[in-house]
Amino acid sequence: MPSLWLVRHARPLIAPGLCYGQLDVAADAAETAAAAAELASALPSGLRLLSSPLQRCTSLAEALAELRPDLTVRHDSRLAEMAFGRWEGQAWDTISADALAAWTADFAHHAPGGGETVSAFMARVCDAFDALEERPPQLWITHAGVIRAASLIAQGRRQVHSAQDWPEQPIGFGSRTELRWTASP
Repeated sequence: MPSLWLVRHARPLIAPGLCYGQLDVAADAAETAAAAAELASALPSGLRLLSSPLQRCTSLAEALAELRPDLTVRHDSRLAEMAFGRWEGQAWDTISADALAAWTADFAHHAPGGGETVSAFMARVCDAFDALEERPPQLWITHAGVIRAASLIAQGRRQVHSAQDWPEQPIGFGSRTELRWTASP
């Protein structure tokens, strides 16, 4: 049975309520160290470690690799968070209701803030997910959006048609999830 470990980066050093998608912000150093220490003892051996290239993920991946010499960090741009274009760095509550409504009305194909569409984002994560069968079990240090997308893909859902299809489960900073599936999604 294939499996994939997913870990969200530690809390980013940015004000709450801001859209930060692919904005490259650092993560809290103490929380990163604590998450790495917990992961080092909890994760199985034999994993291939891939990290989003954004520094809030790479700092955790590198801290973990220092504690676990069996892990080598490889960066994979497919694991970066969804791009929100000109919305990045803005407070969510300052983005116009019309702009948010336009995205909701065409959730799969509208590029919020001129960034990336959900369809393109899902295709990017699908591409990384499809490579799983060719390699040993993987650990992805990534973002909440990628974790949600991978969860859908593991369930066989490779496309999202509306905002109602998108998972809203909370994914804590530094949290880990293991996905297992029986058939090719």
